[in-house]
Amino acid sequence: MSTITIVCIALLGVLLFLLGANVTRHRAIRGANGGDQASTDPADRLLIAVRAHGNAAEYIPTMIVLLLVCSALSDSWWVDALAIAAFAVRALHAVGMLTAKTLAAHGPLRDMGALGTYLVGITLGVSAIVFI
Repeated sequence: MSTITIVCIALLGVLLFLLGANVTRHRAIRGANGGDQASTDPADRLLIAVRAHGNAAEYIPTMIVLLLVCSALSDSWWVDALAIAAFAVRALHAVGMLTAKTLAAHGPLRDMGALGTYLVGITLGVSAIVFI
């Protein structure tokens, strides 16, 4: 496995934990003020943080597993490119969500990150099959 792929896998893990820490930060602030911990308002900063973390938790682990499988099957530059793309699209999506005024509206960063996640994920899955 290449250093590039290892670093990208590590960065994906760090991103997931940073998003989780952000949720904890928002919960602590909200709890100190006696605020609602379970808001359904799409403009609520805590809900936005929860969804950014939740969305990352839905995709990052599968991307990491697919990167590990592809790395075990091939030492191609292709795996490095997909690792870089995986981190880039997940970071883009996280930034797009966290900077949004509301979850009710989509923005270009969030949409590019989501589309990129699907494309990279599908490409990783197909690559794993092809590398067999």
